[in-house]
Amino acid sequence: MRRIVNFFREVGREMKKVSWPTRKELTKYTITVLVVVLFFTLFFMVIDLGISELIRFILE
Repeated sequence: MRRIVNFFREVGREMKKVSWPTRKELTKYTITVLVVVLFFTLFFMVIDLGISELIRFILE
């Protein structure tokens, strides 16, 4: 039991050392991630549709 308590104390000490982002930075990073995910979603959707159409053209 003592080891578990020590573990969580150490976790607490390490978490105090972490450099947390400000609200402005967090908002900026979140928007960046969402834009990148949206871009890649659209990109792969277009690639998938293109390959599907190519296969349909070849098989007909």
